[in-house]
Amino acid sequence: MLAKLTHWFDARRRERALRNHPIDDALWQATLAGLPFLNHLEAADLARLRELSSLFIAQKEFSTAHELELTDAMTVAIAAQACLPVLNLGLDLYRGWVGVIVYPGEFVIRKTVEDEDGVVHEVEHDASGEAWEGGPVVLSWEDAQMTDGTDAYNVVIHEFAHKIDMLSGEADGHPPLFRRWHAPLDATAWGQVFDHAYDHFCARVDAVPDRRWTRFERESLIDPYAADHPSEFFAVCSEALFVQPHAFEAEYPELYRLLARYYRQDPARVGALQA
Repeated sequence: MLAKLTHWFDARRRERALRNHPIDDALWQATLAGLPFLNHLEAADLARLRELSSLFIAQKEFSTAHELELTDAMTVAIAAQACLPVLNLGLDLYRGWVGVIVYPGEFVIRKTVEDEDGVVHEVEHDASGEAWEGGPVVLSWEDAQMTDGTDAYNVVIHEFAHKIDMLSGEADGHPPLFRRWHAPLDATAWGQVFDHAYDHFCARVDAVPDRRWTRFERESLIDPYAADHPSEFFAVCSEALFVQPHAFEAEYPELYRLLARYYRQDPARVGALQA
């Protein structure tokens, strides 16, 4: 009886959220036109993505910085891209936080880091996105609009991949695996593929002389930045999976299959992968 009552309340909340945060047809079509990497989705999947985006908007609190005006177009574009990775997994993977902060362009991040000798340094650098454990996702709107699919770059998917990775603690490139979706895939099987691919990529990056960086970036879909940490490799490869799936599969076929299995989507083809 309690389970039925809980389900009833959840359904009522869902209906209320969809009623209070609808995405009108014209805005949704304009959003899709600006996100060409969604073209592989069938009509039923796009309808689910639209509904999930409405629920996401209902659950999260959007705000801006530096007097940037928040518009419906911005909100829906960010929501649609954020919801794409969890289309077949659900918004529960974004639980535990509510804030999405949008800056006009890049912003400065200040951090305290400890080097190998134990010396603490205050550092700052420009960023186009940042995901805080237990806190908000921060995005550059200028970068969030770079969505034509000419390369694998997508700051929204990148930062929300970090959020998924953080569900099991500190982001480490080993996101949580759920039995109902991912069995028999386990942490050992994940590591055998992912860690090997990461080590191989880092070795490629380390072997490139400074004068050949441009050539490397032309030859590889994956940005050298992904070698900084396994969490960055996971986030950058998640971008590639959804934005340039055919090229990603060609360069890293085994890693493509792993991430497609994880997200339960096969963007190089069509449809969901069954667990």
